[in-house]
Amino acid sequence: MPAPPITDTARLADFCARLSDAAYITVDTEFMRENTFWPVLCLVQVAGPEDEAAIDALAPGIDLAPLYELLADESVLKVFHAGRQDLEIFHHRMGKVPAPVFDTQLAAMVCGYGDQISYENLLARTIGVTVDKASRFTDWSRRPLTDRQLDYALADVTHLRPVYEKLAARMKSSGRDHWLDEEMAVLCAPGTYRADPEEAWRRIKGRGGKGKRFFAILVELAAWREREAQQRDVPRNRILRDEAIMEIASHAPRKTETLSHVRGISPKMAAGPTGQAILQVIEDGIARPAHSLPTPPERPERLPPGLGPLTDLLKVLLKLNSEKQNVAARLVASGDDLERIAADDDADVPALKGWRREIFGEQALALKHGGLALAADGKKIRLIPID
Repeated sequence: MPAPPITDTARLADFCARLSDAAYITVDTEFMRENTFWPVLCLVQVAGPEDEAAIDALAPGIDLAPLYELLADESVLKVFHAGRQDLEIFHHRMGKVPAPVFDTQLAAMVCGYGDQISYENLLARTIGVTVDKASRFTDWSRRPLTDRQLDYALADVTHLRPVYEKLAARMKSSGRDHWLDEEMAVLCAPGTYRADPEEAWRRIKGRGGKGKRFFAILVELAAWREREAQQRDVPRNRILRDEAIMEIASHAPRKTETLSHVRGISPKMAAGPTGQAILQVIEDGIARPAHSLPTPPERPERLPPGLGPLTDLLKVLLKLNSEKQNVAARLVASGDDLERIAADDDADVPALKGWRREIFGEQALALKHGGLALAADGKKIRLIPID
């Protein structure tokens, strides 16, 4: 039977004090976000090398400050699996990102477990543990939590301990412990989690190449929606869907009647406070000086024609080298990287820098310029140097 969750500040402070000298802690959260803009933190699971607890974030009167102090302690490594959403929650609540951080999903890519491996699959492949998935879709906001739910939640951090230790040791012994520096830096950067209304336009797909007026209205509408969603604490699409923003920016309706013709905006909504606010935003967008706008998205660079066959050869080389090095191909180079390498020897892509260049980039350039060939040898592909 699992220990009952921590529901008061004194117990939480005592638990966090015991972990303050730990070399690392494993962390996971359970939250709800279906009906809100900001995630509703329901449960936090934390484990040190020999201690673990579930913290009830919804317990009446509990102050999570001792937990936030522990997460901010730079002498303690925080271990997550696919931790971006967890870190977003803590950034919003703490005003900063916990650091330093180790993400086992990213580390698994360096250690040859594939792209974005799930926690369940990583457990099975590293420590031979099978997780009961029955509580995966539980409503974590309901109380009381059952023993089965608590067992499930705590397993996310107790099993993560040996997984972390195994991956960290493997990365260190292979000399790859620096391979994730860039990815971890992005994960810990506050900018990764800021929901800045003035940058909200970047979330909308298909937003470029349609003229300055279109772009100005889109920027204003996206910022207005972001502020409304944050203030009301509701999902963005509850305010206005992306498709409606695109249609409004394209046609710039300036009257209630024409606004009501936009899909998703009823005559009642158009005539009400929301519709009138949208019309004002449209006017603001039309009146906004071009020099005050953010830099609009550029159209994708047109690469020279005829690169397809060479890009395909580079894909084969990437797969071959990634399997040989036992690292996820996606971590080494993207499809866009390969196209750019095919077009330009000095392309500004990660695949031509640092450790990626060592295990792939140099050979990619050699293949491109005839210094390396690929040959089939039965079911295998061989690399043949050409003098």
